[in-house]
Amino acid sequence: MSYVNDVLERTATRYNYQPEFCQALTEVLHSIAPAVESNPQYEKAALLERLVAPEKATVFRVPWVDDNGKVQVNRGYRVQFNSAIGPYKGGLRFHPSVNMSIIKFLGFEQIFKNSLTGLPIGGGKGGADFDPKGKSDNEVMRFCQGFMTELYKVIGPNSDVPAGDIGVGGREIGYLFGQYKKITGRHEGVLTGKGLSYGGSLARTEATGYGLVYLTEEMLRQHGNSLEGKTVAVSGSGNVAIYAIEKAQKLGAKVVTASDSSGYVYDAEGIDLEILKKVKEQERARISKYAEYKPTATFVPGKRVWEVPCTVALPCATQNELNLEDAKTLVKNGCIAVAEGANMPSTIEATDYFLANKVLFAPGKAANAGGVATSALEMSQNSARIVWTFEQVDEKLKDIMENIYYHMSTAAETYHQKDNFVVGANIAGFLKVADAMMAQGIV
Repeated sequence: MSYVNDVLERTATRYNYQPEFCQALTEVLHSIAPAVESNPQYEKAALLERLVAPEKATVFRVPWVDDNGKVQVNRGYRVQFNSAIGPYKGGLRFHPSVNMSIIKFLGFEQIFKNSLTGLPIGGGKGGADFDPKGKSDNEVMRFCQGFMTELYKVIGPNSDVPAGDIGVGGREIGYLFGQYKKITGRHEGVLTGKGLSYGGSLARTEATGYGLVYLTEEMLRQHGNSLEGKTVAVSGSGNVAIYAIEKAQKLGAKVVTASDSSGYVYDAEGIDLEILKKVKEQERARISKYAEYKPTATFVPGKRVWEVPCTVALPCATQNELNLEDAKTLVKNGCIAVAEGANMPSTIEATDYFLANKVLFAPGKAANAGGVATSALEMSQNSARIVWTFEQVDEKLKDIMENIYYHMSTAAETYHQKDNFVVGANIAGFLKVADAMMAQGIV
């Protein structure tokens, strides 16, 4: 049995009750096998065994009081996976589905995503099984204060810098930062995604969605194509989806869908961003409200956007939202490119189908790295006590995303897997981390 398969089998057996983590392990380890096999020193140093185990995992309870005076208790997590190339960096997710398996899968993926940015940041992830939906601002504030009362013990501006993720936007980051500052008495860059009035970065809100589109456009350009004139299907209606839609439209594409867990809207005229932002950012309403404001749009309950014919698909909602049947439908309807705005939104079977059918496929660890890249730029601004313009940050983001494409494309070709960007992204991200781990000894 090969070294990679041995580590994968032992780790998957040990954590067979963590399906999302095992899925991420399987995808990554299989794709980096050529790089591992060509470097036998990794086995001697037990590099993979160390890579798949978090350096530290923290679980804690979060008691808080709701508006009725009733005490509620949630569970919080922070998994610090790998710090070989820099301090842990990765978002916080507040959602009822959050558990250790999901946080470990996200943290493991974050190692390679952060490495791909070329910036000195390691991989981590955190969150809680708290659902901000339907909660008052005061309830969200009390939860965030309780969460940070425990989280602050394991984070710091030079050791671990969390950001937002699903369920954690500007409101939540503000409450979290306020509690951190109150407990520690320090105003420092310990969180990214902060408001502009207290250390945030211009273009951070737009970064993941914009970065997704920059990489998609570069991938198409390198294959003699572009987004201009293309019909695009986007899933989700949160921060990533909204700004992916915005940037795609600026580049001449027509985006015809947006969604949430209740279903999706189809707008043949192209999604109206002003209405979408009103529904989702101001009213925090379900996506069906979009169709009420725009009668020409159709709301389809309980379905996913992938049944809508499109040339380019951008899954921006959540993990495993696009399965094999969805992939077959997209290919049948003429989709030529898929770029993941969410973390692992395509199942392994769907990914394999896209690759087998010559669909240009950019995995999330590359395509949605714009958010963490700009978070690292926010850290730089905080450390230097400076503020860059929107245009400066946006230009740096565009350069980073184009470099990510270059590195994953080059790695894929080097290992005889031309246009297999899953292999390319994983190997390019892995080799940098592996070199750092080898250089630092057995720690």
